[in-house]
Amino acid sequence: MSSRLARADRRLFQLVAAHHFPGGDRVLPRLSRSANHGLLWFGAAAAIAATGLGGRRTARRAALRGSASLAVASATVNVLAKRAVRRRRPVLTDVPVIRQLNRAPFTTSFPSGHAASAAAFTTGVALVSPKWGAALAPVAASVAFSRVYTGVHYPGDVVAGVAIGVGAAFLVRRLLPRDHLEPPAVRTAVKAPELPEGKGLVVVANAGSGSSGLPPERVIGEVLPRAEVVLCGGEGGVDVTAALEQAAARAAELGGALGVSGGDGTVSAAARCAMEHGLPLAVLPGGTLNHFAHDLGIETSEDTRRALADGEAVEVDLARFTNEDAAPTPSDPAVPAAGGTFVNTFSLGVYPEMVRVRERWSPRVGSWPAGVIAAWHVLRAFDPVELEINGERHRVWLLFAGNCRYEGLGLAPQRRSHLADGLLDVRVAYADRWARTRLLAGALSGRLSSSPVHGAALLRRMRIDWIAPGTRLAYDGEIGDAPGRLLLSKERSALTVYCPQATQRLTPLTTPA
Repeated sequence: MSSRLARADRRLFQLVAAHHFPGGDRVLPRLSRSANHGLLWFGAAAAIAATGLGGRRTARRAALRGSASLAVASATVNVLAKRAVRRRRPVLTDVPVIRQLNRAPFTTSFPSGHAASAAAFTTGVALVSPKWGAALAPVAASVAFSRVYTGVHYPGDVVAGVAIGVGAAFLVRRLLPRDHLEPPAVRTAVKAPELPEGKGLVVVANAGSGSSGLPPERVIGEVLPRAEVVLCGGEGGVDVTAALEQAAARAAELGGALGVSGGDGTVSAAARCAMEHGLPLAVLPGGTLNHFAHDLGIETSEDTRRALADGEAVEVDLARFTNEDAAPTPSDPAVPAAGGTFVNTFSLGVYPEMVRVRERWSPRVGSWPAGVIAAWHVLRAFDPVELEINGERHRVWLLFAGNCRYEGLGLAPQRRSHLADGLLDVRVAYADRWARTRLLAGALSGRLSSSPVHGAALLRRMRIDWIAPGTRLAYDGEIGDAPGRLLLSKERSALTVYCPQATQRLTPLTTPA
């Protein structure tokens, strides 16, 4: 520091030392000690995430962003700044003994690590949740001031620390994925038969799905007392395919609709059956995750009941994978010999395991950190597969194809706003040199889409010319052996699905020809 600035800094330090603040001698030294090693701020992060005030998802993001900003600021101060500027600590002659800390710091004075951590954490939180940031700001300011009041830093040290902390928070915001508003739902609204209380509806219920513990016929009967129920799966239940064919024939006889209650695999099979028989489909969220139902805006069976009563529905695409191998698909009940359809996702490689790990961690740490954990797990524990795409042979960690465009970047996106856009959302993670490092770096920085080992495209069809023997495929929760060649394509607006308040809250879809 220049001699003029250093003299002004010392004079300001002496003014603070000579001034007495009511209650400061008792409170500020304790507050300063509580912030040692970031303990005060990590405790605040845990409290923010646990209370969930302002929204559980927002609170978790705020806690994560604040902690990451603190880590960057602390590393900058201790690894770079303190070694570059070796300023001695203030002399404590003018500081009353009652204010002085029991254990004096042994590191150099410039800049203040405590001030940097306080500013970084509070700014990081405020960039996500301004209300939480406003609540923390007085505490952060008190911690920063306490470093001068207890005599361990000059005011200039604190100002520099605050600047580093604020800069670290903005740097972290730039590196981490931006928070996007959820796009409005875009659907093609159509009219379907009105089925009050489920009259004319025949529901296939998978007895092995869900976790309520109640018989599915009882759950459905409480919401739709006039619906007919056909059980499949579980002990004594008939085969899913047979149950769907039986239910479709009965629904056609009644002039009604086919219903389904179960996981996404059961829903996918019901969608295919409804399309083949020209019947509208009613989805009751009876599985564990219910991705398709949630993308429709159906959170509970009550939503489906309202849509059935008013005859409100939307058009939905079905995606298809076709076996183009000269040899038949290996005998595998999960994969039909000619191929099949999917309402959510299709994949080759590690995607099913990635989703399993992400879903396990997401409620605890949030979607972005869970995605990073899942990527680290599968890239460390699994081997890539070999494919030939567009005449070129590739080693890939996964090939993902979504039925319609999925929101969010990365290898395991989660939600859709369109369900009838006629597109396949294709994403590939290549296993080239340093692929693990590049993919993890992209996941951590939120810039996976620009990584040279990540490819993405929106297509209407895609041909995979060769698939290595032994490769596993997954579609809508079903897993089996992949054939030697595949064609992925779309059935545009192939299915009518009941959807609540479709004509009021959904906008008609327009896409280029």
